[in-house]
Amino acid sequence: MKLILREDVDHLGKGGELVDVKPGYGRNFLLPRGLAVHANPKNVRELDHQKKIAEAKAAKLKASAEAVAKRLSDTPVVLRRKVGEQDKLYGSVTALDIVEALAARGLQLDRRTIDLAEPIKTVGDHEVPVKLHRDVVAKAKVKVEAEQA
Repeated sequence: MKLILREDVDHLGKGGELVDVKPGYGRNFLLPRGLAVHANPKNVRELDHQKKIAEAKAAKLKASAEAVAKRLSDTPVVLRRKVGEQDKLYGSVTALDIVEALAARGLQLDRRTIDLAEPIKTVGDHEVPVKLHRDVVAKAKVKVEAEQA
């Protein structure tokens, strides 16, 4: 029996795949629970159409993420903080601080996209990875300077 999966099913396949299962499994488990639909020509055409739409949307999102990555690499961020002995910061620079500095320069990002393993606690130049898309990771240039009293 040929079916199209609507959702991911363990040990069978992912949503949108065309699978071949035994008739009892399809009729008694997959179809009543709404996990699959019959693979008739109409449903197969609809599946192909949905895949094309999803691919186009994914390509558009990736292209916009690459454009933001280019703009991000061209936009260095300078943050001024109070500094103690040996160029150690009082406090630290967090992902939220970086997002606010980028927003001031016109780049709106979510703080969860900034992949900062631990807060920045030293003066100097730092490269911070920013996950914009599943396939696009940009590097933000962050320069932490000592604040003049």
